[in-house]
Amino acid sequence: MQEYVNEDEEARRQVLSAVARERELGLRPDPDFDRRLDEHFPTLRSLFHSLYGARRDWLDQLAALVVQSARSWQERSPELKALDAGREQEPDWFQSNRMLGGVCYVDRYAESLEGVRARIPYFKELGLTYLHLMPLFLAPEPHSDGGYAVSSYRQVNPKLGTMEQLRGLAAELKANGISLVVDFIFNHTSDEHEWARKAATGDPEFSDYYWIFPDRTMPDAFEANVREIFPENHPGSFIRMDDGRWVWATFHTYQWDLNYSNPEVFRAMAGEMLFLANQGVDILRMDAVAFIWKQLGTPCENLPQAHTLLRAFNAVCRLAAPSLLFKSEAIVHPDEVALYIDPAECQLSYNPLQMALIWESLATRDVSLLSQALERRHNIPDGTAWVNYVRSHDDIGWTFADEDAAELGINGFDHRRFLNSFYVNRFPGSFARGVPFQDNPKTGDCRISGTTASLCGMEVDPSQAVERILLAHSVPFSTGGVPLLYLGDEVGQLNDYSYASEPGHGEDSRWVHRPHFPAEQYARRLDPATPEGAIYAGLRRMVEVRAGTPELAGTTLVDFATNNRSVLAYQRPGDGEGPATILALANFSDSPQALPGETFGGFSPAAVDLLSEAALHLHDGVTLLPRQYLWLRVTPQ
Repeated sequence: MQEYVNEDEEARRQVLSAVARERELGLRPDPDFDRRLDEHFPTLRSLFHSLYGARRDWLDQLAALVVQSARSWQERSPELKALDAGREQEPDWFQSNRMLGGVCYVDRYAESLEGVRARIPYFKELGLTYLHLMPLFLAPEPHSDGGYAVSSYRQVNPKLGTMEQLRGLAAELKANGISLVVDFIFNHTSDEHEWARKAATGDPEFSDYYWIFPDRTMPDAFEANVREIFPENHPGSFIRMDDGRWVWATFHTYQWDLNYSNPEVFRAMAGEMLFLANQGVDILRMDAVAFIWKQLGTPCENLPQAHTLLRAFNAVCRLAAPSLLFKSEAIVHPDEVALYIDPAECQLSYNPLQMALIWESLATRDVSLLSQALERRHNIPDGTAWVNYVRSHDDIGWTFADEDAAELGINGFDHRRFLNSFYVNRFPGSFARGVPFQDNPKTGDCRISGTTASLCGMEVDPSQAVERILLAHSVPFSTGGVPLLYLGDEVGQLNDYSYASEPGHGEDSRWVHRPHFPAEQYARRLDPATPEGAIYAGLRRMVEVRAGTPELAGTTLVDFATNNRSVLAYQRPGDGEGPATILALANFSDSPQALPGETFGGFSPAAVDLLSEAALHLHDGVTLLPRQYLWLRVTPQ
């Protein structure tokens, strides 16, 4: 213990000495930074030592990191520093029941950043408080992977605009109560990034930024335990460079994995992260978090050091951009997803399990798996929140745990084959019009592409599709966290089957559910006689009611048994200050479902559905129409 204290004090002295030298050279003293450094340095020091303590230069690297953070804080605008101070006083701001997220591709939804700016009045009409712009940084075409192969984190794709325009957009969004979210693609860069170009020339400094080996010895050793992610693109995890060396490329051949065992890489990416924070970004979606640490003899996924890395990046933010939040993207086993959710790691997380099981319930008309997931996997640590969604930019994969399914008598492998068949319209009677992604006819394995409307049957029966769309969204809007809309879904946009004719898109069916802005459908959004108007009105009603219902803030959820496999139910008790709670009911079947009065024996008989404002007498029982959902304000007896 004494040895650790001495090491900590020595590290503190060296770091403070480095900061003092910078201040002699012009870095301004700042009491706010010094206060946060004093508070967070022990954590940062411990995390950095855990990652790099075996290196002789780890303390020099740590000192350089802190100096880098001090410079970034000095460059941060007064407006952003004021935001930092305000959110320090209100750390749970993102757990508000007024939060509503939207996500879009800039070019497809609005053509440019200026086009996004012009849509701010619509965003306010819809009720957005959170806008996620899909990857918008410089990325080479056609090898951009939809923007996920970044060649510069400090340049916006010129087709979309400039960094100055992004900074201006962020400020205007904030002025209208909307937080900006962008992707931080930090597992890999494009092979055209400046670092990769220098590595390709044999520069030893930048060769160490990536996992590059002279022959197949080490790649073969790693690949003995590492799974292929995109086998259709290339076998294994390594590709051969032009000079005969081998570089790690988990995903596409043009996306080279960064080597975080090198602290220079950590510091370089911390610099990119803080640069984005200083442009006004509020939340970073941390891409591919499961893959960021490699270790020989392991699958190189979800390793403990991946969590340490995220915590170290978080500690850097607490010094130089204290209001910046992280959102994890981990499409892995539900137990692994949960491990990334922590106030010191990722304060926000996508909820892929809930998403997948909403679609599973729509197909089966049975809510057993979804109800089980809400009961055992929904509640997460204080100071964190789910980002709940029906559909994202990505494909749908069936991420439920086989052991969870087995408890309900479901064979996971067979069930996934059924769901794939159902959603690509290979199952008799299916309403869905999805498109397979990474289809493997031999095994029946694939993932699902398609817009919400097409997957819900808009091309088959529009009236039932509208009901399914609203039913599906009623879950993320009421379970707690940040509900997220893929913009265009709120007016029922359909699959774009012409996607294959666009350069670079033909081999990626996910572009079928990334259509261009559906102007005609938006024009009909205020006409309730149209499908577009019915969907928009239903979602706007949920937004309005949610914003006025304090019990729907936060994330706490309590399960509720209906003893009916078609009716999902859960309670939202709020903060417990009032006597009332919200009881959500949702009928996923195609027929009316009657719940007898004894189902509600724990509540007083008087209840009201917040969405329709209809009064109910619970002890008489409740009958839900096909695909109907209710948000009941009830009082426990």
